[in-house]
Amino acid sequence: ALPILIATEPAAGEDMAFTHAVLCQVGLPRSKVEGERFLRKSGSAWVSVQAGMLDEGKGPVLQPIPYGAMPRLALAWVSTYAKRHNTREVPIGESASEFLSLLGQPTTGGPRGSYTTLRRQMHALAACRLQLGYKGRTYNGQPVEQFDAWVANKDNHQKALWPGVMLLSEGYHQELIENGVPLDNRALLALKGSALALDVYTWLAHRLHRVDGRQLLHWKSLREQFAQEYQGKDADKDFKKRFLPALRDALAVYPQAKVKQVTGGLLLLPSSP
Repeated sequence: ALPILIATEPAAGEDMAFTHAVLCQVGLPRSKVEGERFLRKSGSAWVSVQAGMLDEGKGPVLQPIPYGAMPRLALAWVSTYAKRHNTREVPIGESASEFLSLLGQPTTGGPRGSYTTLRRQMHALAACRLQLGYKGRTYNGQPVEQFDAWVANKDNHQKALWPGVMLLSEGYHQELIENGVPLDNRALLALKGSALALDVYTWLAHRLHRVDGRQLLHWKSLREQFAQEYQGKDADKDFKKRFLPALRDALAVYPQAKVKQVTGGLLLLPSSP
């Protein structure tokens, strides 16, 4: 139902979301990363994510590198609030379940449930160091300046303390004000189950309204942008198999997008944002 609504009603007010321009070209990892660094390049843009430490109540704990749909949705939500209200202090709900519902996520318990995923990914996001580069300019920093770990108090069986506020760093906030790319929040919610579909959608939202004339992208360059993890002799073919369903989902929620599949790749045509 969401795609139909998006096609008939343009995004207004609360439907508007924002994310950082470079993150629209090169996203966070989509699956778990071994090690403490992740690097992805696309044309002249690149992103480097480095795992960081977070105090979880008893000293420093090395966090994983954030990955998957959850940190993408959380970062978009936090970035949107920060840009819309021009503030670095972002309230993230009274409780974890409230923040999950703001992200359109179900509230499920257990080791694979949404609470555990949210806690792990929010801690990873709050601890990570992000470098975004584009044509000779590098932004170094941490999107999140201060975050009170979501600590469970086991001694007296209290509910886990939810931080309630996330403080964005000055540099990241400034970058958002200057380079925030407008998105449709309804589209993000419709694609919340797939990190790849979210990446394809944000990339198209950033790219299509700046296409001059027509632009042909070959499968090889698309794979280098979206899936450097595909290697080997059939890398482009394997990637295409995964990419096309994600592209279909992204186009369903971006009806103005003019993208054609042609022999050897994709043709991008100028589209309204």
